[in-house]
Formats: sequence, structure tokens, C-alpha cells
Amino acid sequence: MKFLIASDIHGSAFWAERLMGAIEAEAPDRVLLLGDLLYHGPRNDLPRDYAPKRVIPLLNDLAATGKLIAVRGNCEAEVDQMVLSFPCMADSTTVLDDAGRELFCTHGHVFGAGFHNSVDNLPALPEGSAVVYGHTHIKVSEPVPGRDGLWAFNPGSVSIPKDGTHSYGVYESGKPVAEAFRHVVLEEA
Repeated sequence: MKFLIASDIHGSAFWAERLMGAIEAEAPDRVLLLGDLLYHGPRNDLPRDYAPKRVIPLLNDLAATGKLIAVRGNCEAEVDQMVLSFPCMADSTTVLDDAGRELFCTHGHVFGAGFHNSVDNLPALPEGSAVVYGHTHIKVSEPVPGRDGLWAFNPGSVSIPKDGTHSYGVYESGKPVAEAFRHVVLEEA
């Protein structure tokens, strides 16, 4: 089973279009969006080609495939749910891969693994699980400190990276958790 994981599009039509191309090329079973889809937020500069009205149909077309799962970021508002055709207002959701590994998906502002500026607040999760989150705009793929058997993965940011590269993540089941996740850098051209 293959999941494409992305976060922090922040209304950038330019980077959302590149993400849609990556989704087509990767052909995942599911796409996990970890919040901050349409609005750039008051702490961020406007991302390249900020055009939420152009991002909306891209996301709604993706939702129509039945492959999309999304959670709420700190920039989502009720008006976003009014224009998006898929649920996006839950603080977290749990996804199981075909081997039964639990992926706890969240944005990182309510629940998080404590990396960078995400909160350190996690529910009890089975050993071998992964916390999949966004919010910090910084890529992470490593064990959660102080939580034996728990892995943390942050795909970085699609449109406003704070670590220098626009990115998404891929998860492929059937591998040890440290090998199941990988980061992919989105190119500008």
C-alpha cells in the first residue's frame, strides 16, 4: 500500500499544480493532506502564485477519486469546508496500512511529536505506529524521543518550506517503519 503525504499548500496554485503532477506520477493508493490547504496564515508571506480559488478545484477533483483523506491545520476555517468537497476539519485521523500499521495523521498544532515548533502531545499509540504531521514546514523522519517504538514523519511544506526545499512524502507498507517513509523534493520546472 502506498500513501502520498503532503502538508501546508497554503493556497499556492503553482505548488498545488506540481503536487497534482506528483500524485499522478506516484499513483498512490491514498493521498493524506495534513492541513493548511488554502490560506497562507498571518505569520507567513504569500506563497508563490497565491490563488486559493485555483487550488479548490484541484483538491475537489482529487477528492472525487476517493483517494483523499485530510485533517485540519491551524489555518483552516469553516469557510474552507464550505468550498471543499471532502471533510477537512478533524484535528486528527488514524489510517491503517494493509499490514495493520497505524499512522496517526494530524497537523501538528493540537497533537504533535515535539519536533521544532509542534506541540509535544500525543495519544497512546501502539508500538510500531507513526505520527504523521505537518505544521513546522520542516522535514522529519526519525524516532519520537521518549516514545519507544513510535516514529515521526513530517513531509515538509509543499509551498512555504522552512528548510529550503518544497516537498511531500511517500509511505510504502511492508517495510520497517524507518524505511517505509521517504521525502520527495518538488522541482520548480
